[in-house]
Amino acid sequence: MVDSAGKAAHRSSGVAEAWSVPVLFPPHRLRPKVVVKADLLPAVSVLSTAGLLGIPLGWLWSLMAPPERVRVVTGDGQLAPLELESWHRFDDLAIYGFLALATGLLVGIVAWLMRERRGPVVFLAAAGGATLAAWLGTQLGAAFVNSKYAVDTAPALGAVVAQAPRLESGWVVLAAPLMTSLVYALLTAWNGREDLGRRLG
Repeated sequence: MVDSAGKAAHRSSGVAEAWSVPVLFPPHRLRPKVVVKADLLPAVSVLSTAGLLGIPLGWLWSLMAPPERVRVVTGDGQLAPLELESWHRFDDLAIYGFLALATGLLVGIVAWLMRERRGPVVFLAAAGGATLAAWLGTQLGAAFVNSKYAVDTAPALGAVVAQAPRLESGWVVLAAPLMTSLVYALLTAWNGREDLGRRLG
């Protein structure tokens, strides 16, 4: 009697398992929380270090940006650009834009390589540092080229002089932080981990 009852119970449990409803929604897993306090000091370091990249950025631009050659057309020093020389105004802006994109790319990659500090805090610091570097580069770059193409004496009428390169749009500053944000976002999507691999550091 006991054996037959046990077999019947076993068969009934097997039928119940066969007809059990599958679990559509697994139990909710606890996601890792965003670390803020521990990442504040590294974020300040990232911000300040990335901002210092504005020094070589402005220096490289001062070396690569072409000057605009102009002719003195009046006795009071009024200048007129030579033919096709006005195109260099766009060249100066484009060269700085590409250098700023390269700076943003470098900042984004280096910030991502800080595995134990990955997250929104360091990301915001990296974007802010890229913005600071791009702005500092415009200020120092202008100072470098103005010193390089300084005119000591008043040019004579009809003389051709080289006018210092200049950036005629402040929007170029946004190139660096946009590139940093894009690189960090792409690397985050490629990683696919909930904690971005911080525990593997």
